[in-house]
Amino acid sequence: MLAGRIIKKGHIELVDLPEPRLSPARSGAPGEIIFQPEVTCLCGSDLPYFCNNQPKYPLKDGLSLHEMVGTVIETSGSRFRRGDKVLAVPDGQVGLFERFAMGEERVIPLDPRKPPEAAMLAQPLGTVIFAVKKLQQVIDQDVVVVGQGPMGQIWCSVLRNLGAREIIAIDRLESRLMRSHEFGATATVNSSKEDPIAAVSRITGGALADIVIEAVGHQNQALDLCIDLCRLNGRILFFGMPEEKLHEVRWLDLLRKNITVHTSVNPDFKRDFPLAMRWISEGRIDLSPLVTHRFELRDIQKAFETFRDKTDGALKVVVRFPSAG
Repeated sequence: MLAGRIIKKGHIELVDLPEPRLSPARSGAPGEIIFQPEVTCLCGSDLPYFCNNQPKYPLKDGLSLHEMVGTVIETSGSRFRRGDKVLAVPDGQVGLFERFAMGEERVIPLDPRKPPEAAMLAQPLGTVIFAVKKLQQVIDQDVVVVGQGPMGQIWCSVLRNLGAREIIAIDRLESRLMRSHEFGATATVNSSKEDPIAAVSRITGGALADIVIEAVGHQNQALDLCIDLCRLNGRILFFGMPEEKLHEVRWLDLLRKNITVHTSVNPDFKRDFPLAMRWISEGRIDLSPLVTHRFELRDIQKAFETFRDKTDGALKVVVRFPSAG
């Protein structure tokens, strides 16, 4: 059985490992499944394992994948049967295996109305649905989304669905901003070519944003920019996965503007991911244009490089396992 192993910064290889086994059943304990991935896609939160220097190599086998759909091939629980098609989110992002054991509580059924590749996007969409509930009021709000990678684009789509007045997309890459209107942005700002604060002030008539979504994460410290873009008594939702420590953040300015800061992690498998699957399956939201590149498992190195380097405008990079046929 093949698995991914990061052997040094920027280098991943496939290794052969023994087949997984279910844990011995314990009374009252959640059931397990043996999950066989068929289609997966890379996420920005996978990149730190690949891109950053780590204290010790090789890293733990299976790092890093967590957005995937596939088949239940064995189970010790009662929620699923052998052969069921499911969306799975392995704990700790340890999912780069041809097959692996995981708790059935981190799995939801796949809706057959959409192909697996489309249904898989219920995972990232579910994280946004979970986060946006913290904001409560979105309709008629002027919202800025800083970062127009895959998650920033999903944010634009969700904000459009929920009735935001202005959805202002900010990024340094014109190739990404060219896609933002398709996903719901009402205006775009290339921060490498113009002052984003002046641009947002102009678009909002000087008021600045009611809500700022930070969708950049570990790549850059964008919280200071979010503070500048947010109006007095506004809200910031820090959605991107940050580094362990954020240095030199202007907390006093945050305080003086009386800004509320929200964070978001760990969506609900009983509410958020199923709702995301329903939105996609019922056609309420179409995220399929996010998928820009596809690779076979044997080309996992190239897949990570393409995603890291944003090659040819890469947004969502899909990897197909041999079980996909």
